Amino acid sequence: MRNILFEIPGEPVAQGRPRAGKSWGGQTVLYDPDKSRNFKQYVKLVGSQHAPKELITGPIDLAVDIYRATPKKYQTKPKQALIEKGDLRPTTKPDVDNYVKGVKDGLNKVIWQDDSQVVNLTVRKFYSMQPRVVVRVAY
Repeated sequence: MRNILFEIPGEPVAQGRPRAGKSWGGQTVLYDPDKSRNFKQYVKLVGSQHAPKELITGPIDLAVDIYRATPKKYQTKPKQALIEKGDLRPTTKPDVDNYVKGVKDGLNKVIWQDDSQVVNLTVRKFYSMQPRVVVRVAY
């Protein structure tokens, strides 16, 4: 089994709710919020630097670790010790599935053909003083 491992630096962005608008012809259209769209573009850019020569076409095991910025109230020595041990983790919104949607969408046609190829998915949330997303693709 081969692995692709890379890090997306910066604050992770959860997939936002689709927004509705009108096209020039009066049709209702749905679109991503700017923040979500920009994050997907950023994921695509970082992912393209680690892309295989040919898109993966088989089954994929995907592991995504979300490292959110540590809130100020947890930036004390006792709380930092708990964070480093893994005993203090984010239990607030956004949900892990909203974070992983942006990552999966951003890596479509960059690393794999379609995100439906993901047959095993592991997503974890942590606090960190260096917010980032760590992605491991096994195929």
